[in-house]
Amino acid sequence: MIVTTAQLFKSAYGKYAIGAYNINNAEQTMGLFKGCMDSKAPFIIQLSKGARAYTDKRMIEAMIRAADEIFPDAIFAVHLDHGDEQTCYECIDSGFFSSVMIDASHDPFEKNVEITKRVVERAHAKGISVEAELGMLGGVEEDIVVEEGHACLTDPEEAAEFVKQTGCDSLACAIGTSHGAFKFKGRQSLHFDVLEKIKNKMPSFPLVMHGSSSVPQDEVARINAAGGKIQDSMGVDPNEYLPAAKLGVTKVNIDTDGRLVWTRVHREFFHDKPGEFDFRPPGKVFIQEYAKFIASRNDFLGSSGHLDDVRKAIKG
Repeated sequence: MIVTTAQLFKSAYGKYAIGAYNINNAEQTMGLFKGCMDSKAPFIIQLSKGARAYTDKRMIEAMIRAADEIFPDAIFAVHLDHGDEQTCYECIDSGFFSSVMIDASHDPFEKNVEITKRVVERAHAKGISVEAELGMLGGVEEDIVVEEGHACLTDPEEAAEFVKQTGCDSLACAIGTSHGAFKFKGRQSLHFDVLEKIKNKMPSFPLVMHGSSSVPQDEVARINAAGGKIQDSMGVDPNEYLPAAKLGVTKVNIDTDGRLVWTRVHREFFHDKPGEFDFRPPGKVFIQEYAKFIASRNDFLGSSGHLDDVRKAIKG
């Protein structure tokens, strides 16, 4: 069942966070649905511009529709991740997306407000939720590149004013995370002080945490043991997900971790079986491994076991 992110956030706020997972292919789609059904958790499917262009936007949409039939008990939102204005309009008009993100965070405050407000008006006219962003995360994710010197934390005062002026349904805040596999150095952590100030300015308003992959060190080590060369990678401590949820974070974006699981499974398979060329056996392994990973992240987020509660809340 496809629902809006606003419907999911209403049930989750202050108690747990919803996992927002980026997918690109059939194996990720199956693993994501299976993992969320195994853990009985609602979830958000994120499609980036890159994912929609990887094969064809109609292909990825068809896979999600098929998974919705295969797993009829699933409750999820379909969300555009890091959309520009034109892509947001395309997804709003497609009739498939239940939520879009307009990312004008690289623009000055006034311009960000102007663009976001236009997208909100267009989306709300069709009952679609809108996520916006204020502050900029460092790092690299597909076509998004922000040098660390230009990254900036979200200002709580600006956040409250931004939401008031735009009418967006949720806000992605920069609280110390970054995109990609190289988020932190040493023992850095989330800026819970900034998060708490934002919550105090906007009580009950859903906040979003981007760049939140944990970059499991065991996955990195196994990739490297099978021929990979990933060095000095560090992610968000998953034990910080739930404390962040208690401070208003209702959506946590996880993309890099899924890529690491895919890379580990395929590197190990073909490293151990160099004579193999059939891609289906490692694909089957990946589906199971990704499902286990998704279920584990839903446990950290606190969303496991809440599927029936969400269903009851949505049905009223």
